[in-house]
Amino acid sequence: MIWVPKKAWAGRSLSHLPAGLAGDAAFRLFCLPELSHYRAANHLQLAERARFHLRNAQWRRIATPVGDIQVYIFEPDRRVTLGTVLVVHGWTGEASFMTAVAEPIRRAGYRVVLFDLPAHGLSGERSTNLIECARATAIIGRQFGPLSAIVAHSFGGMISLVAAEGRQPMPYALETPRIVLVASPNKLPEVTGEFAERWGLDGAGRRAFEARLERISGRSLNCFTVVKLLRAAGCEALVVHDREDHEVSFRCAEEIVSEADGAELLPYAGFGHRNILFAPPVARTIVSYLSKVENSARQRTYSDNAA
Repeated sequence: MIWVPKKAWAGRSLSHLPAGLAGDAAFRLFCLPELSHYRAANHLQLAERARFHLRNAQWRRIATPVGDIQVYIFEPDRRVTLGTVLVVHGWTGEASFMTAVAEPIRRAGYRVVLFDLPAHGLSGERSTNLIECARATAIIGRQFGPLSAIVAHSFGGMISLVAAEGRQPMPYALETPRIVLVASPNKLPEVTGEFAERWGLDGAGRRAFEARLERISGRSLNCFTVVKLLRAAGCEALVVHDREDHEVSFRCAEEIVSEADGAELLPYAGFGHRNILFAPPVARTIVSYLSKVENSARQRTYSDNAA
């Protein structure tokens, strides 16, 4: 594929192409985080500043079938850790954007593992997709596990749950007892539908585009909803979402909690989709949730042993 700078695609439409070609072009664009309209115009400057907060991490480069993955490990101050928490960023993001959430978790006594998804941050490759990102998540999570929890932002939530579900073409199911979903979408067809509309695809073009995604995943896109994936993975969930999120509707959080057993919703207002990651009340909520469930698990273990 010929590489085209992001500015060259500004305002372009695929509506002039035959359905098959339009679907193929849309698929290629969809798999390029660097060209995503969700990526901030000053992304590189933001990333350069945010990476300062990775300076105290252990940096590891992990070779995987989907490219070399850059991993960052933050160890707690205490000798005995409460467990390991895997932190997963969203589409077009990178691990450095999650450090404001990761640091309070580390201070609470957890080892925190962050990583750049394929084609993101300092990891390898230029293009990627949901399945490749989920494979990378499964590999990194297992290598540094067992996990006490996953904390994921935006599309990272669906990526993490595909890894936790473990259905082929995943290499295995990534075991985690709980997940914190921050500003997560619920249904993949809504994500692809919005993308198709943005690029001017008609019905036939959208079907061709989504067919490419279905061939990679080996099943219908309708299978990819957070609700269905939560049920299949069998993990508990805390859903954190801002009512004023203009990128992923608050309705998604309401759907997840109303349809997924055991999912708990904590709503906020005034932070939006990205700044919610840097809001101290949100970080405190996540730490409180992890501590609460950790203490409950220990009490159950103590009761079982006493019996």
